[in-house]
Amino acid sequence: MNFYIKADRFLLDNKEVNDQYLEVCNGRFGSFVDTVSTGDKVVDWSGYTIAPGLFDTHIHGINGYDVMDGTEDAIKEISKAILRLGVTRFLPTTLTSSKADLDLAIKSVSQAVAQGLPGAQSEGIFLEGPYFTEKHKGAQNPGYFRDPNYTEFQRWQRLSDGAIVKIALAPERAGALEFIQQVSKEGVLASIAHTDADYDCCCAAVDAGARNFVHLFNGMSGLHHREPGVAGAALTDSRAFAELICDGHHVHPAVATLAAQVKGEKLLLITDCMLAGLMPDGNYHLGEFPVVMQDGVARTESGSLAGSTLRLIDGVRNLHQWSKRPLYEIWHRGSLSPAASLGRDMELGSIAIGKLADYVVLDENMTVQATAVEGEIKYQKA
Repeated sequence: MNFYIKADRFLLDNKEVNDQYLEVCNGRFGSFVDTVSTGDKVVDWSGYTIAPGLFDTHIHGINGYDVMDGTEDAIKEISKAILRLGVTRFLPTTLTSSKADLDLAIKSVSQAVAQGLPGAQSEGIFLEGPYFTEKHKGAQNPGYFRDPNYTEFQRWQRLSDGAIVKIALAPERAGALEFIQQVSKEGVLASIAHTDADYDCCCAAVDAGARNFVHLFNGMSGLHHREPGVAGAALTDSRAFAELICDGHHVHPAVATLAAQVKGEKLLLITDCMLAGLMPDGNYHLGEFPVVMQDGVARTESGSLAGSTLRLIDGVRNLHQWSKRPLYEIWHRGSLSPAASLGRDMELGSIAIGKLADYVVLDENMTVQATAVEGEIKYQKA
């Protein structure tokens, strides 16, 4: 189906376009034009802004559902819930857990995707763990931590029908550098997380192929002027992407702004959202840990932050306000940068000729009015 979108403003990766018509051809973006013919179909969003669909590459759950539930329904419900938040693509994300629970979660994602997701589309599975170290364990269960095992990973990859596209590990564990080399050759994004590695170890991991640091400043050794640590490696190595949770709790706004200035296009916004997202304050769980959410902040019994309840569009809004940078620039840290981290930026993440027509309709308050996947409106505000 071919049609044109009319809107006051379009957010491109390097500028804004105003008062134009955007062509959509068979689910992909076409060209901008000043006028259309009488017989052309026009979807009129005059008074609104069109932005590319957001891409959450690190999300465990939302609205009472979790990837570790191990059910197709959970994946489908997550897919629907995030659509109304402007997210059109996501990576269902696991937690460190037992082999049986990980097997079940991986199979449930593959089966749900095969059946067809009703909202945002999965671009693959993110295995967060179990190859971590205890000092910066966060809400990961250290009882299951172990050294990287490529044979084990291959079994999970077969179980997923090749859907695992990202895995996080601590690079100081035995065999980690060899493991990073192996999975990187297969196109899997090796990521550094929940680690007490020093700066040199992280640099060696990036040399081996690791190209992402998970939730920057959280679950890692911090930046010190005589020992840059994991955070220092993430900030200074231009080859690697760095994820950021911009809820104002995980990272101070000033530090988030600094990270955005230093990393530029290599910064990507994530939520790390768990099942309490969109839910009221109360008692929940993250994996095997009980979690209490108070004032929208989820913590374990020990007081550690337990993922987040952040909506990705709010992370964009926050960083836009904190950094004072143009909205089109910050928006793409939640759309194009995540796609680029996975090598999917030729298909996703921005409004450009030939890319899949995932887009979000925003009002003047950055409230989502509608969300489309490949040109088809999947959510529209009542």
